[in-house]
Amino acid sequence: MGGDHGCGVVVEGVKRALANDAKINHVYLVGRQEEIKSAISAAGLTDTRAEVVHASEVMAMDDKPTTALRKKKDSSMARTIELVADGRADAAISLGNTGGILALATMKLRPLPGVERAGILTVLPTAQSEFVMLDSGANIDCKPVHLAQYAVMGHVYSREVLKCKNPRVGLLNIGTEDCKGNELTQEAFKLCKLLDINFIGNVEGYDLFRNRVDVVICDGFVGNVVLKTTESLAVSIISMLKEELSRNPKRQLGAYLAQNALRAVKRRMDPEAYGGAPLLGLNGTVMKAHGSARERAIMNAIRITTEAVQHQTNRLITEEIRKAMERLEGGESDAPSTVAA
Repeated sequence: MGGDHGCGVVVEGVKRALANDAKINHVYLVGRQEEIKSAISAAGLTDTRAEVVHASEVMAMDDKPTTALRKKKDSSMARTIELVADGRADAAISLGNTGGILALATMKLRPLPGVERAGILTVLPTAQSEFVMLDSGANIDCKPVHLAQYAVMGHVYSREVLKCKNPRVGLLNIGTEDCKGNELTQEAFKLCKLLDINFIGNVEGYDLFRNRVDVVICDGFVGNVVLKTTESLAVSIISMLKEELSRNPKRQLGAYLAQNALRAVKRRMDPEAYGGAPLLGLNGTVMKAHGSARERAIMNAIRITTEAVQHQTNRLITEEIRKAMERLEGGESDAPSTVAA
């Protein structure tokens, strides 16, 4: 119910996902029953695996999460998370208020054993492949141990879901030297060096789209700025290309000849290919789809979320976090102030 384009695009995305994946047992469509049933009729969705769950309220984008949690207890977002908490669903997907879904999921699902803070992971394309960034906006004030845990969670997700055999994990910083950065990044650097992952050290913004790193870790403030700047830049480049290629007949001819290549570039830059951003570190699988998501994005969000469930990503994160914390505690004598942070 929280998307920009109404529940019709969600229903159509669900229809496509069910048609493409016979392994999906059930999909709950949570929200205002009359609107959803009308959308189901319009989309021609007849798959019996889809079931409507009524919720009378909707958490709006401008609702403050803390207020909405108290006053909108029958919101579609709350009911969706409850389905996961009660064990009726394996995963939840929401297009709505990011702060709301994070607050509800943290409160009702709780973090995985050993995980201190959940984080939002985003997948960003490069010329050669892609990389993941964590955190992208869940926690703007982090401790060094949170970044170390993000490194572990990002490593597991990249390895299991994106099939990267030995992900290169980098700490986003203002320079590649070990001594660079503020107190947070310097202490996080020391912790990450103790982890049993392929930690390559500090990386700069310059490195992100040059196939030098597979997992980028940072606090939510920095990650959100990077994400939104990247999205804005991509839109601006496409807009500039359209403007320049239409200036005169010669350029228009060139654009016509290169149209297949231009379409391929646009597809590779399309955020709908990844569906959304998973919230990692929670005792349940939660995917935050973009509020402006269309049918294809919904379909892909369901596909990627299903893969995360099938790969038992949460079980693997729990195991890896336990091992990581044992290593950090074992290295306490070398960096006591770091582990205590």
